[in-house]
Amino acid sequence: MNIPRLSSLRAVLADPKRWRRWALEALIVIGIVAAITTWQNSGLASGVAPPLAGTRTDGSTVKLGAGDTARLVVFWATWCKVCKANAGNIEAVARDWPVITVAMQSGEREEVAEFLDERGWQVPAIADDDSNIADAWGVRAVPAHFVVDPAGNIRFRVLGYTTSWGLRARLWWANTFPL
Repeated sequence: MNIPRLSSLRAVLADPKRWRRWALEALIVIGIVAAITTWQNSGLASGVAPPLAGTRTDGSTVKLGAGDTARLVVFWATWCKVCKANAGNIEAVARDWPVITVAMQSGEREEVAEFLDERGWQVPAIADDDSNIADAWGVRAVPAHFVVDPAGNIRFRVLGYTTSWGLRARLWWANTFPL
């Protein structure tokens, strides 16, 4: 077994050429990730949140507008594996923040309600089988997360899997620092 000596490790860390190369590689990776994220979010709604109203799977009605606190709007689908993996994070956030979920291309309200009941998910959803709501928000891929501030402005847009702490941090930011 070849264990590197402390002196050779110090020599590696002291080499400015190596640090410059690592910094350049890190900047390239950050640039690629930023470019991909910008491209993914290019069609998503921004600015003032589009209208969003409907009847949830539990029979309650919801309407997005100006409010007292930031809200999370999540678009998902029953056929989406990433959405299923992300569901626990959404439920955790929903215990502390207002959350509106929209099930796009997943059937009528009764079908979506049955799907939620089978999995024991507690957050009700608006069924958007014809994708009218999703189209208004520019959503073409799921899961899509929008953080809407108290004034009704979209502050953050995230496509794909995201953590509950990442969503909580964005909600806190939108709630604490108004535009």
